[in-house]
Amino acid sequence: MSKLLPEKYRHPYVFDKKYEKSAVYFSMEFAIDQALKIYSGGLGFLAGSHMRSAYDLKQNLIGIGILWKKGYYDQYRKEDLSMGSLFIDKNYSFLEDTNIKFTIKINNHDVWVKAYYLDPKTFGTVPMFFLSTDVPENDYLARSTTFKLYDSDPSAKIAQTMVLGLGGAKLLDALDYDPDIYHLNEAHAVSCVFHLYNKYKSVEKIKEKMVFTTHTPEEAGNEKHDINLLERLSFFDGIPMDKVREITGIYDNTFNHTLVGLRLSHNANGVSKLHGEVSRDMWKDFPGICPITNITNAQNKKYWVDPWLDEAFKNKDREALINRKKRLKTKLFEVVADQTGKIFDPNILTVVWARRFAEYKRPDLITRDIERFKKLLANSEQPIQIIFAGKPYPMDYNAIHIFDNLTYMSANIKNMAVLVGHELKLSRQLKKGADLWLNNPRVTREASGTSGMTAAMNGAINFSTNDGWVREFKDMNKTQNSFVLPIVDHNLPTYEQDRMDLENMYEMLENEILPLYYGAPKKWWDLVTTSMKQIVPFFDSDRMVDEYYKKLYK
Repeated sequence: MSKLLPEKYRHPYVFDKKYEKSAVYFSMEFAIDQALKIYSGGLGFLAGSHMRSAYDLKQNLIGIGILWKKGYYDQYRKEDLSMGSLFIDKNYSFLEDTNIKFTIKINNHDVWVKAYYLDPKTFGTVPMFFLSTDVPENDYLARSTTFKLYDSDPSAKIAQTMVLGLGGAKLLDALDYDPDIYHLNEAHAVSCVFHLYNKYKSVEKIKEKMVFTTHTPEEAGNEKHDINLLERLSFFDGIPMDKVREITGIYDNTFNHTLVGLRLSHNANGVSKLHGEVSRDMWKDFPGICPITNITNAQNKKYWVDPWLDEAFKNKDREALINRKKRLKTKLFEVVADQTGKIFDPNILTVVWARRFAEYKRPDLITRDIERFKKLLANSEQPIQIIFAGKPYPMDYNAIHIFDNLTYMSANIKNMAVLVGHELKLSRQLKKGADLWLNNPRVTREASGTSGMTAAMNGAINFSTNDGWVREFKDMNKTQNSFVLPIVDHNLPTYEQDRMDLENMYEMLENEILPLYYGAPKKWWDLVTTSMKQIVPFFDSDRMVDEYYKKLYK
């Protein structure tokens, strides 16, 4: 097989010698541009930054994902202001039909898979391929496999992972392309190992090619399925069950996708220093797993940063920096006014909580002492504005309930806003317009989290619990660059952890942050510039993609 892609899909550059080894990056979602809605949250944001930085550094990498016909969902407000989910067909004129078509078996039926190509010049990424089952040869059930990202039906979601794993591996065969490295971004594509086994008849050969990134210590993120269900769905690419057990080392009936990824790779990584430690501890009692290192997540500064703000920062022009930040706040407040009818003031400290809505991230934590929250927002001496945004999983009714409660609460508070449509465009606007980026997951539950990185690149100060990437950031150069809460004992009951974190949050906000912003503006802007200086280069994805070659692909 070839080590070169067919000419029309080749990289538009000569590879940097450091990155000549050929690698393929499999991901369920990619957030590359607002126009391409095939992502849900942080995993996609990270993968999008990876594809951009790999292009900038001239790496021999390609990306494989899925073309989600209806995306994740479009978030809107219903008549009663509660959150609604719309699933609208998307069309992308900038994707090229490769005319590559092949079948994979799903549920013992042939399902046709078609491949689309994203030219590197379109968005400044490495060459990328997106798979779809939405073709006339398939019946409706087969076609619908690639309709919605993370389908709520377990069998449908397994089928989706098979399109990525088995389909992605078959696409490489169709391209006559035999890369050195198969990089699985999460365990979604782990079915590719069974295609590889059929091809090479060697577990050692699979391990030689495979590397694996695990993104979460969350139970829901480490999927498990009944091994017999997977066999019925043809997950194992025709390999008999006794051979599947021998290949994977799974002898009971619970197929743990992450565990198989760790057993069949030669290297794996967690996505922050802390998450590397948590992962090594979490998997240490399982035999046969590969070494787990850590490569801290990062984001592509070139895409995320406001260029005029960055220029003022580089020129050490404090006045221009302050004026640009105020302008960016004004631009964000136009969105707030448009969506909520509220007029925010660019001179007031603006706090933003915006990321995927999930229970452990505690979107509503700051509001849980409602009297104190209302008092905080009613303070005219040291005023504050707060904005919430994020998309819950459309079947996570608890998270949607939290989102709706925040919306209803905001109806009577003129300096509190809840926005819909948290995708790349709004995410950039929020980061550029925030003064304070609020992040309060329960400690040890957030593998990395990355939203605060791009907020810091845009002159926002991180205000966070001591989890994920922030733990590494706050200790840089031993000078303060953020506000980080003290760690509470994570063995305590969750309601007790929440109560203590909330108390510490208010203490820091009322006694440190607000007095600094209003009482010592020079020191506030010193803190902003320290944060902007220390966030790069370490938390720019150029460093991250370099480390993947050095630490994982070796």
